Amino acid sequence: MCGIAGIYSFSDKLVAEDVIKKMCNVIIHRGPDEEGIFVDKKIALGIKRLAIIDLETGHQPIFNENKSICIVLNGEIYNFQELRSDLEKIGHKFYTKTDVEALVHLYESYGVECLKYLRGMFAFALWDKNNQRLFLARDRVGKKPLYYTINNGRLVFASEIKSILEYLNFVPEINHQAIDLFLTYQYIPQPMTIYKNIFKLPPASYMLCDKQGNIKIERYWDLDFTKKQKISFYDACSKIKEILTQATKLRLISDVPLGAFLSGGHDSSIIVGLMAENSSTKVKTFSVGFKDQDFSELKYAKIVAKHFSTEHTEIIVEPKMVEILPKLVWYYDQPFADTSMIPSYYVANVTRKYVKVALNGDGGDENFCGYLRYQALKLSSLFPLELLGSKFYHTLGNFIPLIETTSAKNKFRYFKRFFTALGNPLPVRNVLWHCFFSNEFKNFVYSEFMKNKIKNNAYDYLVETFYSAKAYDLIDKISYTDINTYLTEDLLVKMDIASMANSLEARSPFLDHKLLEFTASIPSNWKLKYGFKTKYILKKTFEKFLPQQIIHRHKQGFGLPIGRWLKEDLKWYVKEIIFSEKFQKRKIFNFSNVKFLVERHFSGKENHGYRIFALLVLELWFRIFVDKEIKIL
Repeated sequence: MCGIAGIYSFSDKLVAEDVIKKMCNVIIHRGPDEEGIFVDKKIALGIKRLAIIDLETGHQPIFNENKSICIVLNGEIYNFQELRSDLEKIGHKFYTKTDVEALVHLYESYGVECLKYLRGMFAFALWDKNNQRLFLARDRVGKKPLYYTINNGRLVFASEIKSILEYLNFVPEINHQAIDLFLTYQYIPQPMTIYKNIFKLPPASYMLCDKQGNIKIERYWDLDFTKKQKISFYDACSKIKEILTQATKLRLISDVPLGAFLSGGHDSSIIVGLMAENSSTKVKTFSVGFKDQDFSELKYAKIVAKHFSTEHTEIIVEPKMVEILPKLVWYYDQPFADTSMIPSYYVANVTRKYVKVALNGDGGDENFCGYLRYQALKLSSLFPLELLGSKFYHTLGNFIPLIETTSAKNKFRYFKRFFTALGNPLPVRNVLWHCFFSNEFKNFVYSEFMKNKIKNNAYDYLVETFYSAKAYDLIDKISYTDINTYLTEDLLVKMDIASMANSLEARSPFLDHKLLEFTASIPSNWKLKYGFKTKYILKKTFEKFLPQQIIHRHKQGFGLPIGRWLKEDLKWYVKEIIFSEKFQKRKIFNFSNVKFLVERHFSGKENHGYRIFALLVLELWFRIFVDKEIKIL
């Protein structure tokens, strides 16, 4: 696990070593163990390495035998031992024991087709000297990020945008369409970023760039839900356990101590159990909770830890957002408002004090239909609700108060979101059950300047992904949509940054592409049984493996009492940031309408906690990256 950066010049200008060093230094948190630099006239590759495998000889960049191929890689190739064995049989010579070297030789034999042999998480840059070609690629689900820009005849790329900003040494033009998407979804979807001319390479994609500056980007993998297997339910259960066990065992390969995040939910509990079953020593587990017991899952994590006899550590999070939020905004590079980034950062922070690698349960909900949205969509699809029109349901939803409750499961909020979305086409319902600011809300808070800047409907992002899905069934289409949007652009970004900010590697067995491909090949009603029982086949597979209190518990999620925090402990902070003159001068919002929304929240009449949090993040981002008035590191 590392941070990488690079420059490829198409012009007559050579690349200076001090520039690539500067780009690497700003992402030292991703790899504090060592630095590797390769410069050859018009190409420069750099890496900050977090040493996990082959601590002695695995220094990057890695080369082939005659040094005509050079690579820097962020991530892990889990099946490298198998690949190495096959490559040695056909004559390749290895000089390290690292997983990265297998990729160099794989490229020698198969070119860009090498990607189909890889089982892992990665973002890499490979320099092919003989062909004067740069080859960039990301893993299938996008666990590892890669950003790029073209500037003055050069392709500049890095694991984080802040490295590219170090190269540019100026603030690029802001992308207002990206701000609109951020306020809608709490993240900015690829390939777009907050800057107009900086882009993100999509997951499961590669880029080829030649010496003339010609760039080709292609997708090399996609899930296909139309190819269903002829297999019995119980054989499918056995297959799921087999693949997930193998995926977990592969992710236990490490030359440094490892552990696991444990929430007490189904997914992380299964992974901890499989780790315990396949480890010679006790598994180290780590959990985060809150003083507010209604939002804490620590009691469930303790049940699992006891059941599998783990060495368990837990941390209680308090609302110290004034200290941590600006720091997190800096780490995330662009506006990102998933509130669970706060506990994710804290659990990664405490975990890193004990281990260097942590497994997690990311991907279980997307693989096995674990969200309430799946139930809502299935239920609402059974009736011709569009006949009454969206206005009818919107009016009905308005009778439900948008208030804060003492429960993590805010039923008022769920019912309100449910009813106000009915009457819209199914893909739009899915959007409305995702979004923070609906188009209606944005129209209320936007200034005329901002309204004129927005040319596209933010809903199109999810709707178009839904219609592009290789699937016939509604639930399969939603699963495909979630895997290609919410999972890759929110959950995986959150975990990559939270872990890497603490120099910790996070591994996700549920995101093994062989498991993803298998679960896509089984009927959706095995995952969402009768339209109501979420993750049915996963629970059946592991019902005798997990404690009964865990297998039968309802999903809680990594929620925060954010609404309460913002109107009580952090009320002064909200006023200081959002009611400020700087906020008003951004020209993005109608300040009086924003103030009305915030005051309604303060009064307890309505709960706009998540929206206010997004506004806080956005303003802090401007102050850090545009105004440069808040210095983090």
